[in-house]
Order: sequence, then structure tokens, then C-alpha cells
Amino acid sequence: MTDARPTSFVQESRLREAHTVAKHESWLGTAFEIAGRLDPEAFGRALNTWIDRHEGLRSHAGLPPGADELRRRTVVPGRVRVDSQRHGYRTSGAENCDRLQALFDGCTSPTSWPAFAFATVEPPDRDRAFTVYFAADHALVDGYSVVLVAQEIEALYRAERGGVDPALFPVGSYLDFGARERARVGDLPFDHPAVALWRGVLDRCAGKLPEFPLDLGELPDHPAAQRGLSAWVLDRDGADAFAVMCRKIGHGFFAGTLACLAIAGTELAGADRFDAVTPMHTRDEPSWSGSIGWFVGISPVSFGVRGAGSFADLVRRASVQIAAAKPASQVPFEWVGAALGSVPLPRFVVSYMDIRFVPAATEWPDWNARALRSKQYTNDVYIWVNRTPQGVNIAARFPATDTATAAVHQYVARLRSLMEEAVGTGTCTLPAPATR
Repeated sequence: MTDARPTSFVQESRLREAHTVAKHESWLGTAFEIAGRLDPEAFGRALNTWIDRHEGLRSHAGLPPGADELRRRTVVPGRVRVDSQRHGYRTSGAENCDRLQALFDGCTSPTSWPAFAFATVEPPDRDRAFTVYFAADHALVDGYSVVLVAQEIEALYRAERGGVDPALFPVGSYLDFGARERARVGDLPFDHPAVALWRGVLDRCAGKLPEFPLDLGELPDHPAAQRGLSAWVLDRDGADAFAVMCRKIGHGFFAGTLACLAIAGTELAGADRFDAVTPMHTRDEPSWSGSIGWFVGISPVSFGVRGAGSFADLVRRASVQIAAAKPASQVPFEWVGAALGSVPLPRFVVSYMDIRFVPAATEWPDWNARALRSKQYTNDVYIWVNRTPQGVNIAARFPATDTATAAVHQYVARLRSLMEEAVGTGTCTLPAPATR
């Protein structure tokens, strides 16, 4: 049925981009195992219930031919039914990976509905476990949404198999969030403090957003798939010790991490400041806490490294900037761009997410759960710092050149050593003063 509710700002930006770029996959996903033999009928019913639970998955906004405004249609609960197709082939892990990549690239276009897909893979020993794969276009999900999927699907599947209550809390609709965001932003003046914060960064960076501090070498002038890395930098005990160290000097885990990144940039590239863009969640009501959607705003984080009197002083500088970033991130960057007259693209993004208390997070190792994402064809650098029940994981994507690969690996390795130093000594050695 026709739905008058508008999209969120970030969702509209993604949808309009998809209508102007010939092919631009940008999906997020997850994979996890469920113990026991797959019951296809029960699994299908579980997925139907899950789709009914999250209204954003039953809705599609698009640009009809010749139209300037996005138009939305939403399916009422109970009207969506999952269809399945059994392939039946037996292939190696690498071939499965390629097939799944192609499946998700083809089934997650935001210009059509549904822009998400599931797949299951059964091993030769089918009674042991089967693997569930899920992917959705970024317009429908954010990183936090992805980590909610395993627990909800597993609970709903077990309920279908055994008749037990899945014990899932009610959730709000992302469509309602988008409508509320539009109403709230409509009253903001163009001299809002968030605009001044972004303008200051753009003025300092010659009209662009901050870039990765190390030299990335000569970058391709044509779309090329990025490379990635994933590394554990602290185990659980180390992460707890790092958090205690940050609290003792009066600040948080993310501030301590940014201070270490700032030191790494100064040591390895001579950077006088730490400059990046950071995403922050916009789930500002309890009803959004378990919702599937793109509840993310972004803000610049910028602070000087030179002149800090101690590591604690550097952490304080980072903490002050995080505090300024939080309210600024609640103002959609697309709206800020309209106030500034341009919407420059982020070039260096550092994200922090504490997912220790996500429902069933302690089960992820047993479920072999992990996050997935599509290939990207850009020259930016993204770093994700994830604090999990098992410790701190760093993931990154970056241009697929040897110089860029070496630079990002060096940067992450130095971050690890600095965090380990902070755990061991309660502080980090600051870079030596610059010589002229």
C-alpha cells in the first residue's frame, strides 16, 4: 500500500545514489551457525515472522520514472512469504564464497524490493549444524542491525521447532524514525552548531574531509575493489584493563583508542593533529534499540597531538571532541551539506562499537558468527574498532595498492602496540617534539 512516511536523510541519499550509479553494491550482512539439521519449513516460518517484526524490511522507497520525489509502498504484516530455491550443488568453500557474493550482489539492489536475501549452507554432516547467511543493502541496515540478526533468527527458529517463546522485546519501526527525524530537522536553523563544527574541519582541510594520515601511494583513477584486514588487538582481559586505565584518568574506552591512533599518526606520518570522521548511533529511544534500520549519523573528530603534556591530556582532548561529536551526529550530514552548499565524501572514517551486551553476544563463538560486507570500489580508508565479549577486534578496508596495504597494516600494528603499552604501564609515551 502507498505509505506517506518519508525516508530518513541517510536512506534517501543512498537511494538517490543507487538511481544515478549504474552498479554500486553496498550491502552488509552476517553469517552464523545453528546447531542441528535444517528444517526448511520451520526456518521459512521463522523468517516470515522476522520480516513481520521489522517494518523497514516490508517497505520500499524508490524514484518512479520521471519523478523527483521518492515514493514509498509498505506491505502489511502477514503478507510477505519467503520463497526458497534449493541449488543442491557441492562445492569448495572458496566456490561457495564466490556464489554467495554473486547472490547477494544480485539480490540486494536498493532500486528493487526486497533488497535483502538469506541463504543456508548444509555440510556433509547435516545433523551437526547448518550455516545461515544474510545480506541487505545498506539503506536497510547498519552495523548494529547486523549483530542483532543471529540471536533473533535463532530464537524464532527454535520457537518454530519447539513451540517455545522466543522472548523478543517489541521494536519500533525505522519508518517512524525517518518521519520523526524529518520533523525534528525541519525546525533547525542553518547556523546550528553542527554546521559550524563541520565548516571548521572543511576550512582546515581545504574544502575536503580528513584523509588517512599515512601515504597511500598512487591511487587508481578507476573503480578497483578494496582490500581488507581483521585483527584482534586485545583479548578480553586486555580490553578490560584498557577500559580501567581510561576510567582512572577520567575518560572512556573510545577516547583512549583515539589517543592511541593519534600517537600512531604522529609517529608514522608526522601528523600534528588527529582528524577523522566517526559514525555514531541515532537510536535515542528504547524502541529503536532492537530495530533493524540505518540509525547512524556522522561527525568530525579533530584534536591536536603536539603540545599534549601527557597521555592523559591527549585522552582528555579526544574525549572533549567525542562529546562535541555526539550532538552533531544527531543532525543528518545530508542536511548539514545543504547548509554548507556541498556534501563532501568521507575519506577517513574511524568507527567504535561496544557490542558486549548485544543479546546472545557471548554465544557468537559457538555460533561461529561473523559480519559480512560487500566489496567497495573507492579510495577511502575505514577502520572499525569493535569491543566484543572476546576482546577488541579491528577491521579495515582500504585501497588495493601495495603502498596503501602496507600503510594501513603498519598503522593498525602500531595501534595494537600502543594499546598493549597502555595496558601494561597505564600510559603511552608521547611522540618526541617535532624538529624544524
